[in-house]
Amino acid sequence: MLEQLGLIGTIRDEDPIPDEAETESEQEEEPIVLKKKKKSRGSRDFNCDFEFGERDGPSHDDDWAMADVMKQLKKKRTLTTLDQKIEKIRRKRKAEEKSSQSDAAEASSENHQEEEDVKPPAGETDASDEDEDKDEDEEFGSSDEEILTKSDTLRDKERRGKKRKVAEEAAESFYEDASQYDDQLTFDDMNLSRPILKAITALGFKQPTPIQKACVPVGLLGKDLCACAATGTGKTAAFMLPVLERLVYKPRTSQVTRVLVLVPTRELGIQVHSVARQLAQFTSITTCLAVGGLDLKSQEAALRAGPDILIATPGRLIDHLHNTPSFELTHIEILILDEADRMLDEYFEEQMKEIIRLCSYNRQTMLFSATMTEEVKDLAAVSLKQPVRIFVNSNTDVAPFLRQEFVRIRPHREGDREAVVAALLTRTFQDHVMLFTQTRKQAHRLHILLGLMGLKVGELHGELSQNQRLENLRRFKDEQIDILVATDVAARGLDIDGVKTVINFTMPGTVKHYVHRVGRTARAGRSGRSVSLVGESERKMLKEVVKSAKSTVKARVLPPEVILKFRDLIAKLEKDVEAVMKLEREERELAASEAKLSVAQRRLTDSASSDQSQRVWFQTQQERKKSRSKYLFTLCSMS
Repeated sequence: MLEQLGLIGTIRDEDPIPDEAETESEQEEEPIVLKKKKKSRGSRDFNCDFEFGERDGPSHDDDWAMADVMKQLKKKRTLTTLDQKIEKIRRKRKAEEKSSQSDAAEASSENHQEEEDVKPPAGETDASDEDEDKDEDEEFGSSDEEILTKSDTLRDKERRGKKRKVAEEAAESFYEDASQYDDQLTFDDMNLSRPILKAITALGFKQPTPIQKACVPVGLLGKDLCACAATGTGKTAAFMLPVLERLVYKPRTSQVTRVLVLVPTRELGIQVHSVARQLAQFTSITTCLAVGGLDLKSQEAALRAGPDILIATPGRLIDHLHNTPSFELTHIEILILDEADRMLDEYFEEQMKEIIRLCSYNRQTMLFSATMTEEVKDLAAVSLKQPVRIFVNSNTDVAPFLRQEFVRIRPHREGDREAVVAALLTRTFQDHVMLFTQTRKQAHRLHILLGLMGLKVGELHGELSQNQRLENLRRFKDEQIDILVATDVAARGLDIDGVKTVINFTMPGTVKHYVHRVGRTARAGRSGRSVSLVGESERKMLKEVVKSAKSTVKARVLPPEVILKFRDLIAKLEKDVEAVMKLEREERELAASEAKLSVAQRRLTDSASSDQSQRVWFQTQQERKKSRSKYLFTLCSMS
């Protein structure tokens, strides 16, 4: 009955169970292994690419430490770069030379056809065209090869007089001397926290440098210290390690800035900020950078958030103290004065005294300097309380593996400096070179001149925008350019890896400035070379350098034919140099007019701008000039 209705009856207990035919559903049941996968703990569940250790933290590339700095850069539109202008003029010159050569060839061929009405074979003309193309690619022809391959003459410079004694009078003003340190001390022996040791390992630090062995134990005790060590010895980590350890050991209870690091230049501030971020990458410590050239509003917002560590230049810090609400220095626990002698050279004395006065009295102060002058001693007396003296080496010591060479410029040959430098850079020192000049104008002219010769050159000085300065530094570090022409703005504190040679276009004014310039090479135990051009008026400075030298000093003599060849080349390039400068002037005038127009438009559209309060400055321009003239008068009276 059920079958007639199309229904299927239920199976009773006594009924036999019929065999079911195989269906597709059975075939689908086998691949379903979800329950087995959940229960299994085999090797298939383990990711072979996973690694324990240092890679579980932030990236160790330097780019992440510079990311927030690059965001604050003021974006300025530039029509063309200087290198593009130089390349444009070079191409124009080569095109003119090619056209003149072709015109001369046509004239000679016409004369030849008048004498003989016979055309030369096509193959010969093709060969001459190829030769012309080869000559265009080279600044010098094959006839100059014999002259340019002449080697320079090197001879030892005799050391006259006894070695200069290191003055020990400074020790009387110090409470304790800790210059003698434990040479066997390692980072593990310094009682640093595990996050800091982890960052040290990630950065690849193996053994502490002498200044770090001497300063870190004293800094951890909370004592004031005055440290003097040669440039390139690791002073940044020497003060940053005890600072970070103290901040980790004593977490903050309120949102205030507890550490202030004062630096003389923007570039050094950016470098210190980068090192601090990398050393603090496994902690919750926050840092802030307040230097000129970066966005003011973002700095004000970061300061209101209360970072643990503030790295700043004196001028920008004074600006924020007077114009940023709720920002003050009363909670500063540690004050660090890095490159104090350079800050005094830059006429920051009044600003530094004002900053020291605004800081908390119950603070720890660390003063670091590469040279110990009378001005630095006076600053130490004002800012330090019973300081510990740490002098790792002499004030005038250069790096131990630095080879010093000097090129004499005769009295009637002062105009040969550019030719000598061009010969050195073209023939001998072709990459990883820093060329120091006395003025910005010299640096800019040498950039154009060397660029027209086909060399890859960049420049670094105060007239450039912060974006341009950082970009040129990055290109030099990434080996996109071979030569960096700089003023003394790059002579202090900057750690540029791989600098092989330092060339001084002119000798600096003092021995300490010379030490800082040549300190850009032969850093951290590596070898390097310095070549300085010495005129007749600079021989006194040369004698002082030779007296203080521990190793033999060399005198380099270039063949006269080489200097004459480059002097003629520079004379030919004078028109091209003027053409590049003309393009720059036109572009500056256009940018200035556009800036005036944008300012006028902003004033018209933004009526509320007139109601905004003007920024207050610590010193007017006239007061700054007075302090500068007073400082120069003091130097002249001392000398």
